Amino acid sequence: MPKALTIVGMGVSVLLLLVFALDLLAGVPFGGVSMTMDIAFVICAGILGFLSYTTFVEQK
Repeated sequence: MPKALTIVGMGVSVLLLLVFALDLLAGVPFGGVSMTMDIAFVICAGILGFLSYTTFVEQK
């Protein structure tokens, strides 16, 4: 079960990264309302992906 949760965490981080990077670059999903929030969510998605990956590798 923990491995599945880390894989889900990686998937969520990739999804968040794509959505907010696309909003930052093209303004598509949210109209590019707040650049600061887009950057913050991209950074948080990167941190979530890193933590999920390192936890996944540790559990092998």
